[in-house]
Amino acid sequence: MADRRNNRPATSAVLQIRDLHVYYGQSHALQGVDLTLEHGVHAVVGRNGMGKTTLCNAIMGLQPARRGSIRFKGEELTGQQPYKIAGKGVGYTPQGRRLWPSLSVDEHLRLADTGSGAWTIDRIYDTFPRLAERRRNGGGQLSGGEQQMLAISRALLQDPQLLVLDEPTEGLAPVIVDHVEQLLSTLAEESDVAILLIEQNISVATSISEDVAIMVNGRISRVMPAKQLANDRALQERLLGVGRHSHDDMEIDVPEYSPAAAPEPERMEQAGTDEAEPAPVPVPEKSTDRVYVPPTRWSSAAWKEDKAASTPVSKPADPPTRPFDAAPEPIYREKPTALDALRGNDVLVVGTFDTKGAELRYIRDCIAEQGLRIRTVDLSTSGKPSSADIPPHVIAAYHPRGTTGVFSGDRGASVRAMADAFERWIVRQHGIGGIISAAGSGGTALATPAMRRLPIGIPKVMISTIASGDVGQYVGPSDIMMMYPVTDVQGLNRISRQVLRNGATALAGMVRNAQVKQTQKADKPGLGLTMFGVTTTAIQQISAQLEDSYDCLIFHATGVGGRSMEKLADSGLLSAAVDLTTTEICDMMFDGVFAADEDRFGAFIRTRIPYVGSVGALDMVNFRAPETVPEKYASRTFVEHNPQVTLMRTTAEENARMGVWIAERLNQMTGPVRFLIPEGGVSALDAPGQPFHDPAADRALFDAITRTFREDGNRRLIRLPHHINDPAFAKATVDALNEINPIRNATERTARHAAI
Repeated sequence: MADRRNNRPATSAVLQIRDLHVYYGQSHALQGVDLTLEHGVHAVVGRNGMGKTTLCNAIMGLQPARRGSIRFKGEELTGQQPYKIAGKGVGYTPQGRRLWPSLSVDEHLRLADTGSGAWTIDRIYDTFPRLAERRRNGGGQLSGGEQQMLAISRALLQDPQLLVLDEPTEGLAPVIVDHVEQLLSTLAEESDVAILLIEQNISVATSISEDVAIMVNGRISRVMPAKQLANDRALQERLLGVGRHSHDDMEIDVPEYSPAAAPEPERMEQAGTDEAEPAPVPVPEKSTDRVYVPPTRWSSAAWKEDKAASTPVSKPADPPTRPFDAAPEPIYREKPTALDALRGNDVLVVGTFDTKGAELRYIRDCIAEQGLRIRTVDLSTSGKPSSADIPPHVIAAYHPRGTTGVFSGDRGASVRAMADAFERWIVRQHGIGGIISAAGSGGTALATPAMRRLPIGIPKVMISTIASGDVGQYVGPSDIMMMYPVTDVQGLNRISRQVLRNGATALAGMVRNAQVKQTQKADKPGLGLTMFGVTTTAIQQISAQLEDSYDCLIFHATGVGGRSMEKLADSGLLSAAVDLTTTEICDMMFDGVFAADEDRFGAFIRTRIPYVGSVGALDMVNFRAPETVPEKYASRTFVEHNPQVTLMRTTAEENARMGVWIAERLNQMTGPVRFLIPEGGVSALDAPGQPFHDPAADRALFDAITRTFREDGNRRLIRLPHHINDPAFAKATVDALNEINPIRNATERTARHAAI
């Protein structure tokens, strides 16, 4: 293929990656990545946690590959040291820029200047006049856009033939994003450097690249023309879960920050694993308030195929001994606090008081008029003085690296770190009556992760400029109420005052209602049940038999449905679960659109509530319209459920891998467990005469679960000769629940005594 920009004939690929596998300890981060960059710009897009930064680190030798090949202009890079890879002509601009706050712009450039390349410091200043103006300013005194210019310049001074850019527009204001986009487009047009662009901003990725690779769960799911993706909003949402997105509305100059004697929390929660580097924190051997959770969804050797073997493996081979491949500590997640134990009277008004102070104080005053007690929480990362009840350095102290981990001088990294610190702070608070914030996209990303950590039932209001778009990534399975402010959250005017007052009044009403003694409090325990269209008959029969004893809460197993049920369990609002339809596991493991996350079953591991489960609809993977099905599945059996939903039958091999994964999660449950296997079929489509009827595939699933499942006094596996929708299977499910749930039995005993 000829280069459409420079009309030069195609030569050997600048970058060629084949079957690349990368692990963090036993966490399988990259799972067979294949990617080719001939010349020009090639974008890689995907949601957070898909492995994009890990791919960059592997190319640069910062994270070793366990298997596969990375070739730069035909030369193998795997196993080489990072400085040697850079010396061959591979430049890297990392996520977060990683500048030195104390060095000036000119000092950064002189450190990077080789003195012999086509790019010189004078050429940099000609290309970036803003850097010439700020040449004496320190890295920590630059805006986010200026920092990004400097980071790219530093890489260009090495005269690279390949430039790897990791999230170059992250955390930048729209006007700065446009400038960076224009810069990258100019580089691609006028220089010989090829660019591998890792980017979440779809508009930027598609505007300057010819082809776009979609990364999902550590793999390149598909490669497609950028124009096709750019012109199809529905396709963006199907493939990535988001459409085009904007950035926050204001650029902030971030000075170096070093607060004196910032209080550190008495104990820290285990650090979550970033896709770049896991950051374990020691945890006491004996702990009464923590439970084990497997490292990440990358801990997937039980359900991801090892291409070198013909059978699934439950544990990856030991990695070669390399300095960057030490196994991380297991993640420990704090047990959730029940709603009644956490709820109180304090209303939290949270946000970035350095940029949204007038709006947040107005909300505070509106709530104060209702006679409620208020605490203001400042999440600013600028380092400016704060008048909030809880200033930023107090929140930042809860980051695993303390305040220095938050006030790094890099705005994008600081925002991520502050959001992490705020999550860790909020789970240690008690007496919360409600929480409210107002923000643009950046402030929304700061506040909502902590809101999601609060139990269902505590009022949560987010007034956000992105509330009129796709808010799934912000709300998740929680009960956050999002309001669109109509005007920007930037100054008070007759519109913003009304909207902000409405939000404040709504929250105050919810908090006041929660404080009133509930006279209509439910007298039946909550029971969570999962259902899909093809298991509806089973759930209808089961709920009919249980509705007199339980408040039956049925969840549609579409990814968020399972997470919502588990969120209620974590919030202490379920007494038991009948998790009949675990089909979200199929989509998680085989590229479907209704996917569970890596924490599926985690709430039942943590809370130990009685659990009855089954394999409902594990015969199918869900895709959108037929054209969205990945090409690798072209030869499979499909059913068109409707024009927008296409079902694919799972194979025996896939079922075996799912069975191992599910059973290993069940083995971690220490509460009462009954897991029922319907040997007559797992869905309405898996029955004699139906398109998904495949006894051999079902048997592979059932046998894998049976082999892996560990029975003990609390945990039993029950194989039944019935179809999942048969009345006999429904009765067996009800009997299993009655056997293990003492809450229901106690309710019946109380009722009998009352009748006597």
